[in-house]
Amino acid sequence: MSSFINFNGDLLAADTPIVGAANRGLRYGDGLFETILWTEGGMPYFELHLNRLFEGLQAFHYTIPAHFDAHYLEQQIHRLIRKNKCSGAVRIRLSVFRGDGGVYDPVNLNPNWVIETYPMASHTIELNENGLIAGIYSGAIKAADAFSQYKSANYQPYLLAAFHAKQQKLNEALVLNQWGRICDASIANVFWVESGRVYTPALSEGGIAGVMRAHLIKHSGTIEEEILPVERLMNAEAVFLTNAVRGIRWVKQVGDREYALNDFLKYYYKLKLLL
Repeated sequence: MSSFINFNGDLLAADTPIVGAANRGLRYGDGLFETILWTEGGMPYFELHLNRLFEGLQAFHYTIPAHFDAHYLEQQIHRLIRKNKCSGAVRIRLSVFRGDGGVYDPVNLNPNWVIETYPMASHTIELNENGLIAGIYSGAIKAADAFSQYKSANYQPYLLAAFHAKQQKLNEALVLNQWGRICDASIANVFWVESGRVYTPALSEGGIAGVMRAHLIKHSGTIEEEILPVERLMNAEAVFLTNAVRGIRWVKQVGDREYALNDFLKYYYKLKLLL
């Protein structure tokens, strides 16, 4: 973890307490976050990250100060990068949350925010030739509603899916919505290949509007959004996951169903050219 954090524009030691017991983010998960890749060449997809963040802030009824925009946050990220003397590749976590108050009486609706930096071993996104082993987690349901596409601090279904994956010695767990269909994974969006076409679950299914997902859909021009019942995934030709930090990752197995690497490679190299 970083030696310093950036809290509301103040550079503080990383272990500095920044909220009290009455904080709404702590009490209710009243907040949003973004996980952003930084390299010495810049921040890929930064605009997409900030577009999603500010759409979420509006949807969650934050009062957004005039100075609080993408340019300001980019400056604050770079201040922390310099303070922490970062180099190579860094995972940046930008968290935005409300201040103190109860359910009906917040002190105000303004955003508080904190930026953290985490060094990464490597920034090279390479093909994972061993393939991911995934399972399907049905213990918690991701509700599909007007807010499900945002990266909310109310992250419980995904945390439980990640716990399940770790307990079962899996690399990843796929998450179900209220209709028993796959919406995404604990830290990634899901894609599958069927009859030679690439699909991903529609956002109306409850998954997060992933930045890498949006980038691939826009620039490929061929990826389609559909519903994904479990049995449809079992009959797919190939499955892969995406997120903005790890890129495109091949899924070798879901449950007892295995997917051949060669079937994935037919699509991987074309998609990787878009990154």
